[in-house]
Amino acid sequence: MSPASHVLVVGDLMVDVVVAHRDPIAVGSDTPARVRLAGGGSAANTACWLASLGDDAHLMAARGADDLGAMAAAGLEAAGVRFVGPVLDDAPTGTCVVLVDADGERSMLPDRGANDRLPMAAIIGGLDPMPGWVHLSGYAILHEGSRNAGRAALSAGIAGGAVVSVDAASTAPIKAVGAEAFLNWIDGASLVFANDEEIDALGGVRAVLDHVGAVAVKHGAAGATWTDGRDTESAEGFPVDAVDTTGAGDAFAAGWIAAVRTGQGPQVALADAVRAGATAVTQPGARPVPAGS
Repeated sequence: MSPASHVLVVGDLMVDVVVAHRDPIAVGSDTPARVRLAGGGSAANTACWLASLGDDAHLMAARGADDLGAMAAAGLEAAGVRFVGPVLDDAPTGTCVVLVDADGERSMLPDRGANDRLPMAAIIGGLDPMPGWVHLSGYAILHEGSRNAGRAALSAGIAGGAVVSVDAASTAPIKAVGAEAFLNWIDGASLVFANDEEIDALGGVRAVLDHVGAVAVKHGAAGATWTDGRDTESAEGFPVDAVDTTGAGDAFAAGWIAAVRTGQGPQVALADAVRAGATAVTQPGARPVPAGS
């Protein structure tokens, strides 16, 4: 079956300053590193992975009217993603310093910039016409400045008959707002993507299922599981050499969405999601490597 309409991904657009270091950081001194600029933002990454899988992805995020914003927009266009968000004169494009260690593990230092100014009015325009699927990055509701817009996108998607999925995003901000608040904000969504630490922060799978239709839990190299409270599916991990784990969860979500939108059931979709996530960790950066690179 062919996908209905398009996927609207709502959330964050960032420019990543990726700092890869093999040695432990020498606090107060120098640590040799490789530094580069790359496209980032969980929502933007997911949209790019969806486009690479042949889906029609639109990104609703806010960027600044600055050089970094123009660079970010050009990157989305090159990836085949349609940017449908606002350009703000009074806020800089979001930027994130991503520290990648020798094992490929990443730590992030974000300055959300324009992402925290995503206006409600933009959501109304982005949902006309109504997409077949709305995917919401949890960052959009974890941060107060974009929370109303994120919640509006989720509610309107549900009311309009779209499939609505949510990525739990990150453990620390979940703990900061509290599991109960986060789960109430996403009540009625079709599916939540989360890793083991995020699920724990939300109170466990059962607690999440009291609010949403199903949960897909990422276990890193060990694979993933999916359940709707009645049926459960598992997928083994793919053995790969990890280069950079940035964006692996975003690729996972895209793999699931793309598979389901072409008629696949949970078992195949979960395997496709794990494969997409494994592909992401074998390359530097959070997005697909362009063909021919």
